[in-house]
Amino acid sequence: MAGLTGTGAPDQPGPPDAHVELRDIAKSFGGVRALEGVSLRIARGSIHALVGENGAGKSTLGKIISGVIPPDRGELAVNGRIVHFHSPRAAMASGIVHIAQELSIVPALSVAENVLLGTEPRRAGFLRRRELRSRYAALTRRVGFELPDAASAGRLRTADQQKVEILRALNRDAELIVMDEPTAALGRPDVATLHGIIRSLARSGTTIVLVSHFLGEVLELADDVTVLRDGHVVRTGQAAGQTEESLLGAMLGRSVGAAFPARRPVPDGSPVLLSVDHLVAPGVAGVSLQVRGGEIVGLAGLVGAGRTELARAIYAAPRSALQSGIAMIPESRKEQGLLLGRSVAENVSLASLRQVSRGVLIARGRERRAVGTILSRLDIRTAGQAGPAGALSGGNQQKLLFARVLLTQPRVLLADEPTRGVDVGAKRAIYELLTDLAARGVGVLLISSDIEEVLGLAHRVLVMRAGRIVAELSGEAATEAAVLAAAFGSAGKEAS
Repeated sequence: MAGLTGTGAPDQPGPPDAHVELRDIAKSFGGVRALEGVSLRIARGSIHALVGENGAGKSTLGKIISGVIPPDRGELAVNGRIVHFHSPRAAMASGIVHIAQELSIVPALSVAENVLLGTEPRRAGFLRRRELRSRYAALTRRVGFELPDAASAGRLRTADQQKVEILRALNRDAELIVMDEPTAALGRPDVATLHGIIRSLARSGTTIVLVSHFLGEVLELADDVTVLRDGHVVRTGQAAGQTEESLLGAMLGRSVGAAFPARRPVPDGSPVLLSVDHLVAPGVAGVSLQVRGGEIVGLAGLVGAGRTELARAIYAAPRSALQSGIAMIPESRKEQGLLLGRSVAENVSLASLRQVSRGVLIARGRERRAVGTILSRLDIRTAGQAGPAGALSGGNQQKLLFARVLLTQPRVLLADEPTRGVDVGAKRAIYELLTDLAARGVGVLLISSDIEEVLGLAHRVLVMRAGRIVAELSGEAATEAAVLAAAFGSAGKEAS
């Protein structure tokens, strides 16, 4: 088989329906154990979900299957034959494609060029653009995603960049696709479309390895579920008969209470900390809003409604947002938030250099103490402050953004998709952090594609559509149906 190394049939081959078999897989990063003794069979044509807390090892396992990283120990068998993938290209030659949690588009290329990257139609070394567009159009008709072929991929919203990644994998006619959080950046209509694609692929014989924090999604789609905790497999079996509660119990090793912490009322007479008056910016068409101290204001709406554009415009409006007491958690930790190649300490202290410096020099001891305190408070698991931020799990990377914000002691926090790519345990920690900040008098503007999250945390919900706020909901009026009706334009009179 092309792209494989290794000889002969494996000892004790798996049954013929095993597309992939892992035996005693182990992997560590800088002294931090990611996987230990993992053995697992993935049936051909099945949708096999991997679930667990951030740092449990599920993304690492997906990367080993798809050749992104090699295991330190153990065997990987594909179609009954031991393989040693040294690169994603080798895995791709064997029909295995990986859709990463962190996007890997080429910003300078067009959408169509990104989707057909590595398979572009060429003649004598020159790109055949007409055929490129034709192949792209045929693929999008089959899949149902509508993205302009000539658009610059780097200028797309995160949700649309995720579509580019999915289209690229589907273009390669993979026999097995590892999907790491494929719906984290998608709105409801696109999630439904992708779910249909996943089911269709499985029916046609394609194997799907689904890494997801959305347990409802896992139970809806998966044939089999493997639960990992601290790098070990703690449960694997059919999804039928499982519930979110049973999966959570296996993931955390304990029962879980209410999804959201108790919402504390906004104190009477609480001052207005953020006031926006008819703000106009790209994607924002004259928005006015206020956030009081101790208040969490949720910003809901469909993808493209202008929520992220509004947050960025607010943050850019003050001459110095940080000096004005405004901090922001950006939508994409990779593209807009973290310096993944720099150390954990540098990423946390980046916005608070005056606090950890003497004159023009950083006082390393002061920085180490400040960073250590905040890492401990947020339970961020690292191999040390000197290690690169990119070596952390997605959830711990997300917490680094909060650590940076907390050091600045903000009066207003703009939180754009603060729990994206974060497991249920880390979500609860972030929910408690947001409510605690509000209880301390901070004003929070929460932007989330998860309507349940907005309704569970916010005192008031503002719904955006086409760059405008079209509804304000609170109390018993703040329901999922009301939010969706406003977002889709069927809520009646718009908010002024």
